[in-house]
Amino acid sequence: MTTARRRIDVHQHLVPPLYRDALAKAGIVEAGGRALPDWSPEAALEAMDLLGTETAVLSVSTPGTGFLTDPDEAAGLARRLNDHCAALTAEHPARFGWFATLPMPDVAASAREAERALTRLGADGVTLLANNQGVYLGAEGQDALWRVLDEHGGVVFVHPADLPAPAVEGIPPFAADFLLDTTRAAYLLVRGGVPRRYPNIRFVLSHGGGFLPYASHRMAVAIAADIGRSPRDILEDFRGFYFDTALSSSPAALPTLLAFARPGHVLFGSDWPFAPAAAGQYFANGLDDGVDPGTLAAVNRTNAEALFPRLAQVAPAPAPSRPLPVRLRQSAQRAGARLFFKIVQPGTE
Repeated sequence: MTTARRRIDVHQHLVPPLYRDALAKAGIVEAGGRALPDWSPEAALEAMDLLGTETAVLSVSTPGTGFLTDPDEAAGLARRLNDHCAALTAEHPARFGWFATLPMPDVAASAREAERALTRLGADGVTLLANNQGVYLGAEGQDALWRVLDEHGGVVFVHPADLPAPAVEGIPPFAADFLLDTTRAAYLLVRGGVPRRYPNIRFVLSHGGGFLPYASHRMAVAIAADIGRSPRDILEDFRGFYFDTALSSSPAALPTLLAFARPGHVLFGSDWPFAPAAAGQYFANGLDDGVDPGTLAAVNRTNAEALFPRLAQVAPAPAPSRPLPVRLRQSAQRAGARLFFKIVQPGTE
């Protein structure tokens, strides 16, 4: 695995105390079927060093502010989270970027907070959950937000949420439902013509776009039959999304993603800390071992630099001086992860 700190991770989360406390007050102790993980800036930096990540663009994961039924409370929590992220990035400008949290499904409040975050706080983009209290991206009535984001050439990180339906027993939402949630949002955004009407917005789909690359032609035919557009045009809209590799750079998924996405539209992602470091290493090995050096450099860094020019201009932070036991442990973790990745791959027979 790459050990030099060159990756830009566009899919890394934070769980600051103010957010954990708000969730606990509402009785929420998990997200997507997984317990809320421990998080601190120091733990994030150590995990980044393990994965060879120089900069991580942080975001708040599901449920965002959607668990709050009072719109004013949701907007207030979004503001506090964004102020926190702006301060954290100011302390570590070479190591962290951030996506602003928006209080969806309140479109007007989300448009105001997007404007504030992008123009006053220096956010690198915004996070939008695929569905917010059952309302999907691409639904009618969201144009006020799309106009603000288009005006500022905003990057929108689309992250899945729990489906607006009961979970199936034995299937944790993060394992399968999240992929469907992202796919639904991509489908509805394209069906509703959002990428065509607001071409300055760059959408980044989590987890390799869910099922989108694999099922893109099937969905394009369905949309074409529904609204009368050309399947070719619909496929071009699908390919216009950006995709991160979080939990998706396996030998089965990565070739399909790279074959489908436009050049320059695949970005490195880890999903830490909701995906533990071992999972991040597993899928990072799939990327390191599965592509040529030019593609690897593009996915690891240069594609993200083109999307976030600020990150290309920030001077690299000095390499941290980790204690010898930490360095030895990380070296052993990398070696073990590489061996495990090779062992579990299915045979060719």
